[in-house]
Amino acid sequence: MTYEDFSRMRSPRAGRLLACAVAAAAAFALTGCGALKDQYAAAADAQQRAAAEATADTKAGAAVDSKATYLKLVEQMQKEGLWFASLAHIDALEQRWGVSPESTRMRADALRQTGQAAASEQAYRRLVGTPLESAGYRGLGLLAGARGSFPEAVQLLKQAQRLTPTDAALLSDLGYASLRAGQIEEARLPLMQALQLRPDSTQAQSNLALYLEATGQDEQANRLMEANRMSPAARAAVRDAAQQLRAGGSRPLASAGSLQPATGVTVVRRLPDTAAAATREDQAQQQQPLMLKASRWSGGAGVRTASQLNPATADAAASLSPNSTSRGTP
Repeated sequence: MTYEDFSRMRSPRAGRLLACAVAAAAAFALTGCGALKDQYAAAADAQQRAAAEATADTKAGAAVDSKATYLKLVEQMQKEGLWFASLAHIDALEQRWGVSPESTRMRADALRQTGQAAASEQAYRRLVGTPLESAGYRGLGLLAGARGSFPEAVQLLKQAQRLTPTDAALLSDLGYASLRAGQIEEARLPLMQALQLRPDSTQAQSNLALYLEATGQDEQANRLMEANRMSPAARAAVRDAAQQLRAGGSRPLASAGSLQPATGVTVVRRLPDTAAAATREDQAQQQQPLMLKASRWSGGAGVRTASQLNPATADAAASLSPNSTSRGTP
């Protein structure tokens, strides 16, 4: 038997053995690599989680301890009517981060709402020449109206309106001040603009209804008040105020207020999304429906309009459009 014959006889067995050895080695290699890979993946995941948690903690700490968050805190307090408390927090804010136009505007509003007119006026004047100049002129206009100086209020509010021409609350203020100054026809444009820019504003609705009543357009005034479901008390206040305007408007409007800056003045806010909050606002509107009041300075995305809450409002707004050709349209 030659060497070649012997090799041919043993080759199948050797092949099988060799194949088994290779398979075992491969299985071990795969198992070992998989285990190592899982260990590395677990370690990497743990490191990533730890890093993410550390980053989140850092961001949270920075957010809690930031000027922007403190400003929002003070703004929320003022929206809730905590004017005296907000003054204390404004002091703390300015001690830490210094005086800014935002803190000055908040201070001016709080001083006006707590009956400190002289200090409030000084603060509003400091806003002139800053990015919040419009807020300064508006605040000065509100103070002028509180003194009964409605022609001066109109001029100051016009200066504010030139800087922020699409501010619906400001336009409503300007229209009301114009009515009280005896500038009845001049009130029409800003009041129409205010309602179309913010159809959900109870202040804009009341002021436009007052204009319509004062100019003898009773039918349209009734439609507007009906579409917006104004309470009987609010409607009576509108009609009484209109009667006084037609008579000369020399005395303060009964139940409508007269731009009072003192504590306890009701602030008419944007229509909330909850029924309970809407009820509270309706009650506040019944108390002082026509007063020239400070409104929220910040914007509010996602706020539902009156036409969404009450489809009849859209029809009423359309009927009061400046382009309308119906008889008696302002």
